[in-house]
Amino acid sequence: MSDSLVIIPTYNEKENIEKIIRKVFSLEKDFHILVIEDNSPDGTAAIVKSLMKEFPEQLFIEERKGKLGLGTAYILGFKWGLKRGYDFLFEMDADFSHNPDDLIRLYKANAEEGGDLAIGSRYITGINVVNWPMGRVLMSYYASAYVRFITRMKVRDTTAGFKCYRRKVLETIDLDKIKFMGYAFQIEMKFVSWKLGFNIVEVPIIFTDRIEGTSKMNSGIFKEAIFGVIDLRFRGMLNRIKRVG
Repeated sequence: MSDSLVIIPTYNEKENIEKIIRKVFSLEKDFHILVIEDNSPDGTAAIVKSLMKEFPEQLFIEERKGKLGLGTAYILGFKWGLKRGYDFLFEMDADFSHNPDDLIRLYKANAEEGGDLAIGSRYITGINVVNWPMGRVLMSYYASAYVRFITRMKVRDTTAGFKCYRRKVLETIDLDKIKFMGYAFQIEMKFVSWKLGFNIVEVPIIFTDRIEGTSKMNSGIFKEAIFGVIDLRFRGMLNRIKRVG
């Protein structure tokens, strides 16, 4: 039984899903994978199910009826993993923008170096992004700066989606009260972890934009993030007032 579960949400990832699964299972540390599949019309689920015959004790799938949001996918995965006793739960994309080799570094940051939430950070040692147009690099970098300014979090890569949680973090957070389900979900989870006093560490990574498949980014995702952080700060202030009172 592995102590680590890698949660991978998928929608139309037939080009990447088998390769990413095999890569994770080739690592020197034993990881299990849970795929949260949102009814991809391209046959992603069928590929995963075929691989489950080869990896029956390591690979699992939860199928949903449609695209229900990144946040709900991860929350489903968190609850699934906590129920089954995993001590470390990871978020990772299917498209190789997150290097599976870095899973071990995130694991060690928590298991051996005292972290509670380890973040694969693009901005802790400069800007480490490959294959992004300059406009997107600047938008992402300054979005993180904006989030830091509004929330006061001491995190360089506030929008990162490559992470490892200790189970105690996810057991402490009331997952049913997480509000945002898109891009802002990543910000909210860091913000809540920080407000609860957990030790957040950033591990430098190189982020490589997907080579195959289609990006899921759109203007609505960024809009949620921009306005969502203001809501987070407001809610944080209210909670502080309630605690003081």
